[in-house]
Amino acid sequence: MAELGEADEAELQRLVAAEQQKAQFTAQVHHIIELCWDKCVEKPRNRLDSRTENCLSSCVDRFIDTALAITSRFAQIVQKGGQ
Repeated sequence: MAELGEADEAELQRLVAAEQQKAQFTAQVHHIIELCWDKCVEKPRNRLDSRTENCLSSCVDRFIDTALAITSRFAQIVQKGGQ
């Protein structure tokens, strides 16, 4: 197998990192769905009633808000550290 050039290796590392981020995001989404499902759905039915739908929506919104707050806080910490 031919040796990879420096530019090819950097591109490969970038692609691997991007795929790892996608996998991590997908795993997080599945985790959120599972937690919210367990919290909000008493028993599966053909349709979601309004109470269950509202609960699921609120649950996901809380996770998103929390993730955004944490991301923002980390960005502030990194910015302060870089000054």
